[in-house]
Amino acid sequence: MFWSRYEILPREAPSKLALLAVPVGTILLAIISSVFLFTLLGKPPGLVLYSFFVEPFTSTYNISELIIKASPLILIAQGLAIGFRTRVWNIGAEGQLVIGAIFASLIPITWNNADGIWVLPMMILAGALGGMFWAAIAAFFRVVFNASEIIVTLMLNQIALQILLYLITGPLLDPRGFNFPQSVSFQDAALYPNILAEAGVRANLSIVITLFVSIAAWIFVTRSFSGFKMLVGGLSPNAALYAGFSAKGAIWLSLIIGGAAAGLAGVGEVAGPIGRLQPILSPGYGFAAIIVAFLGALNPIGIFFAGIFMAVVYVGADGAILNAGVPASAPIVFQGFILIFYLACFAASNYRLRRKPVMIEAS
Repeated sequence: MFWSRYEILPREAPSKLALLAVPVGTILLAIISSVFLFTLLGKPPGLVLYSFFVEPFTSTYNISELIIKASPLILIAQGLAIGFRTRVWNIGAEGQLVIGAIFASLIPITWNNADGIWVLPMMILAGALGGMFWAAIAAFFRVVFNASEIIVTLMLNQIALQILLYLITGPLLDPRGFNFPQSVSFQDAALYPNILAEAGVRANLSIVITLFVSIAAWIFVTRSFSGFKMLVGGLSPNAALYAGFSAKGAIWLSLIIGGAAAGLAGVGEVAGPIGRLQPILSPGYGFAAIIVAFLGALNPIGIFFAGIFMAVVYVGADGAILNAGVPASAPIVFQGFILIFYLACFAASNYRLRRKPVMIEAS
């Protein structure tokens, strides 16, 4: 007597077509599921699709918002992906963004009347160092105590938020702000200049920094020996030890790079559209960037386009809320669909089911 048992086996070498099908299939399934869900809620599917994926490109204002939102998503995802490639799971980009924003804000808050060209470079440097410092805490606990960086970075997110709330309701509170929890407004020297003002697009210097970081990430990952050593150290500590590479160094470098990128994203918020330190600095860029990193297959070029797509979702969701009346949680729902279907498509492309007959004796 026979009965069947199935076992999951890794595929020897997934084809390039299968790897390409992962992000494409993820996006298509997420769109179909979202439209189906909103249709069940009584929302017109055509208007929902138009609001989400066409309206973000129909005006200079929407394009401006698209660029502004794509920049931090791409920037953070590029830093996180370097660590994810080495299996160092930094889930704390949101907290690192906050600390980077705090460090950067100390410059214009302390010297609020300064108008020299040194102000903005100092903010950029301080923001990157702030993100690196916050990520280094997780690296220390992972290397010294073998603590899970997932748990540590998640906890540090909440600690960073509490530090921000303390500062803007206490030491950094604007004395002329009618007791609103925010810092003083930053002077012009502490704000990113608009580089596309003549075209009527509100896009500041942060997009240039994002492009530079993306190029640097591509070079580091594909062309540098340091990137290779870090990859080996993260994926196989024993092989790294045999080759003379430092596995602990790979952990430190992975987390610090991710922290620096998130810190720079924090600078882009306070020196960009916000212009001051306030309780809400991002709509969840640090978490959405995790999805962007995987949707881009942890490849710097793929991440660039995945970040643009996620920015379209953010901008399109705002339009869908106004035009089609979808719930305010629409972008979060869509991100959830993307994550679920990415995992499913990734598993289908990298693993296969094998039927294994099992013989049992009849009693």
